[in-house]
Amino acid sequence: MSFEKDDAVVLHDKHSEYDGETGTITQVMETMFGDATYTISFEDGQETGVPEDALEAAEGDDE
Repeated sequence: MSFEKDDAVVLHDKHSEYDGETGTITQVMETMFGDATYTISFEDGQETGVPEDALEAAEGDDE
C-alpha cells in the first residue's frame, strides 16, 4: 500500500518512541532504489525516514 502526504497512519516500530501512535504524513521521499520513505508528524514531534512496511492506515482513513 502506498501512502500520500496528509494521510493519517499508525507507526509500527518497536524502536521508536512513537510506536503505536497515529500521525500524519508530512513528506514523501523516494530513495535511489525507487522505494518511498516518509516523514510522520505526531502531536509532540516527528519521525523521519520511515519505510512503508512500518506504517498502517489509521482507522477511519478512507484508503
